[in-house]
Amino acid sequence: MFRVHAVVISVLQNAVLRMVPCVRISKNLACCRRAVGGVRWKSSHGLAPLLTASPVRALIDEKISIKGSFLPPHCAVTLCARMHSEDGDLWESFAHFNTKADGTFHLTRDDSVGGSYLGCDPMGLFWGLQPAPGEREGLRLRKKSVETPYVVRISLMEGHVSPREDQSTELAALTTERWYMAPGVRRIEIRQNGLVGTLFLPPGRGPFPAMLDLWGIGGGLVEYRSALFASRGYASLSLAYFGHKDLPGPQNQMNVGDSYFKTAFQLLQDHHQVCANRIGIIGTSFGVYLTLQLATQTGVKPSCLICINGPVGNGFRHQEADSDGMDGRVLSSVKYWTCDDQGNVSFKIFSSPENMIPESKVKVEDVACPLMYIEGMDDLSFSSKENVDLIKETLDTVGKSHLFTHLSYPGAGHLIEPPYAPNTRMSLWRVKPNKLFVQWGGHHAQHAAAQADSWKKILDFMEKHLR
Repeated sequence: MFRVHAVVISVLQNAVLRMVPCVRISKNLACCRRAVGGVRWKSSHGLAPLLTASPVRALIDEKISIKGSFLPPHCAVTLCARMHSEDGDLWESFAHFNTKADGTFHLTRDDSVGGSYLGCDPMGLFWGLQPAPGEREGLRLRKKSVETPYVVRISLMEGHVSPREDQSTELAALTTERWYMAPGVRRIEIRQNGLVGTLFLPPGRGPFPAMLDLWGIGGGLVEYRSALFASRGYASLSLAYFGHKDLPGPQNQMNVGDSYFKTAFQLLQDHHQVCANRIGIIGTSFGVYLTLQLATQTGVKPSCLICINGPVGNGFRHQEADSDGMDGRVLSSVKYWTCDDQGNVSFKIFSSPENMIPESKVKVEDVACPLMYIEGMDDLSFSSKENVDLIKETLDTVGKSHLFTHLSYPGAGHLIEPPYAPNTRMSLWRVKPNKLFVQWGGHHAQHAAAQADSWKKILDFMEKHLR
């Protein structure tokens, strides 16, 4: 879709590089000496260092192949990745490599021996991105506008250095684009029948299988997963239900009920470019409860359900907001909150099935379609294990175990998202009436592996049950 391969780029760059004066090459390489294993090195090539990527423009879930060439043999180099979020915050990562005897290194072949990740991982620079020193505390990287890409600049540095060592020499650089929305995907704002959402349609006439996309109680309208589904051939409706200016106020309360979500499902069913009998629902965090609740409503017959780290019931008590404007339902759950030594909050006890409002628990035994539950075993936010165990036990009891798929990932946290996005172990959740930071969990390398594997299995699951 986006593929701009390095073959053409390499030809053009080499043509330009051959025009670079020999003095520059000598200055950058031939006269430059470093010790690697006690051996001095200098370039024997007549070309300046070259950094290539293929493709340079790609969807966020596609791998990029990055390679360095025309370097001295067995020398130390560093790759640095830098990008700015839509809020202007700088994110960066880096990795140390040693070139081969032919003066090359390749991220799909060679190990990073230091930096943001270790070992051979072609996408380590991307999932390894973290806020640069001095940036705001508690940042989480989430795409706001899917109609623009993340622009990542990757630079090749001399020696094993960190991104902040200004004295290091930049040998080459390139820029890559990471997209959630492929060319031809249509983005349609939905403001009808009281709904607030965004519908994404793949290129072509359809009809397409579809997904209803539900996120957590963080609120707002989160579009990037839906945009990526449409880029993979599925119509997808991302639905806001809390904390959005176009929803009934006040924004700090959830003011929509079961009929709201049923209306959204029916909107997909009635759309002329959607296969009415091939619609799934995906929910993350609190969206899991909404997904299960909707799937068991009369007249709603989804083809499959995907649940990521969320509860089977609702722990919020229905109260009015307090004088500070904080949702009373959240206040009523404070007694179940726990904090780490730094005061970062966890909702694990609050989201445990034993602490939910009994009448709010979904009758999971009424689920009539295939259900996949994805669990991060280092989820520090929700009691995912206890909830998935309850789902499994309930379906086993009523003879529906054949409908259930359970994916469990050691070292993965709460925020399991599309692949190669950086994990946030803790982030700012709210600023009023006081700053509150929430624990999400996840060890970066294991979390990254879980995101890549679960995304592939999500798409396989959808292909099996929706195509």
